Amino acid sequence: MIQYLGELAGYGIILCFMAYTGIGFLSFLLGKEESTPFYILQSILIFMLQLFLFSVLMIKTEAFEYLFFYLFVQIFLLTCLVMTPLIYETVNRLLLSNMTMLLGIGLFVICRLSMQKAVRQLIIALIALAVSFSIPFLVAKLGILKNLTWLYAALSIGCLLLGEITHGSKITFTIAESITFQPSEFVKILFLFFLAALLKKDHSFARVSLSAVFAGCIVLLPVLSKDLGSALIFFVSYIFVVFAATGNILYVGAGFAGGAAAACFGYQTFAHVRTRVLAWQDPWKYIDSKGWAITQSLFAIGSGSWFGMGIMQGNPKSIPYVDQDFIFSSICEELGALFAICLLLVSLLSFLCMCRIALKATEMFYRLVAFGIGVLYIFQIFLTVGGGINLIPLTGVTLPFISYGGSSCMTSVFMFFIVQGIQIRNQSQGGEPADEEEVIEEAALES
Repeated sequence: MIQYLGELAGYGIILCFMAYTGIGFLSFLLGKEESTPFYILQSILIFMLQLFLFSVLMIKTEAFEYLFFYLFVQIFLLTCLVMTPLIYETVNRLLLSNMTMLLGIGLFVICRLSMQKAVRQLIIALIALAVSFSIPFLVAKLGILKNLTWLYAALSIGCLLLGEITHGSKITFTIAESITFQPSEFVKILFLFFLAALLKKDHSFARVSLSAVFAGCIVLLPVLSKDLGSALIFFVSYIFVVFAATGNILYVGAGFAGGAAAACFGYQTFAHVRTRVLAWQDPWKYIDSKGWAITQSLFAIGSGSWFGMGIMQGNPKSIPYVDQDFIFSSICEELGALFAICLLLVSLLSFLCMCRIALKATEMFYRLVAFGIGVLYIFQIFLTVGGGINLIPLTGVTLPFISYGGSSCMTSVFMFFIVQGIQIRNQSQGGEPADEEEVIEEAALES
């Protein structure tokens, strides 16, 4: 009887996630992102999905420790879904639902792989949420944020210089001998704020050139530390933010041409880059060495097929760094391709929400920040998933909200709440620019 319940719950997982995804796109297409009925329905589906996921896990393992973790996760998700709209009435509820759904899935998948890591991730997510409750207010009310250009620059460079060697890359620093952070994760936000502040009024070639010099420094520091994944994210974010500010497609072409040259330089300079390229080109040839991780990832994805092998039925731990670099592969293996596709669609929907919020912003600074966060978020997903399915060489970046990593989780929550702050600022202005001086200056520049 219990076995049949587990099978039914497995189908319930797919149906709940597909229904959630469909309702999300429907509300977006209808322009009902702040609609309470849609929000309530999606919230119900979030908790139904969580119930099905953890029920199957407990049935398969007969371990009651998962029950206690499940209860704590539900309290966390409920706090996120209920408290945020209570504090900020004009929050984008679709974006909030998507963030909560992804956080819940991430906590479950990490829990299935390692309870100890899942508890740590939940604690960090709780801290991130508590801090984030103040972020929309600060973004919406503090106009000084758009004038701290060089403070953002100094903090960005300072954070990147604090790194320590981890897995061959200078990407972490440690506090109190136990708390480890990845500075590059937090620099993403500072970097976007710098670009937006620098380009909010002046889009001239001289200004863009100045931004390029600083961006080059920011990209170069991770490259020297062999953290090429972060360097690539900074680089692509810079190109698209400059394009959003100037509307000049030539900058995009020049940027990608420079990126191609930098890629060739990186291939010739770094041995681990050559190793990853060789593994990408023919992983089966190097299955016993360079291609071991990617071949195990491909085996896992292929084994899952459309509906997955079932929770606790796969062998995701055979993949190196599965809870970070290859967590998408473990999802495909046990939950199936349909579940994974829904996960990608929800992520894409979040990106579209950010773009819509950016378009509605009446001030260039906030428009660039929202758009930059959206690009950074979706491109990081592309790098992680693309590396896992062997579409592109591995870059070693995490899947936002899903992969294990406190810095990644915290930064992702911060970014979503920053966009919520811009949404609230848009709503409070009612479509009218709040900063008359900025509008006058922009008009003078155009003339």
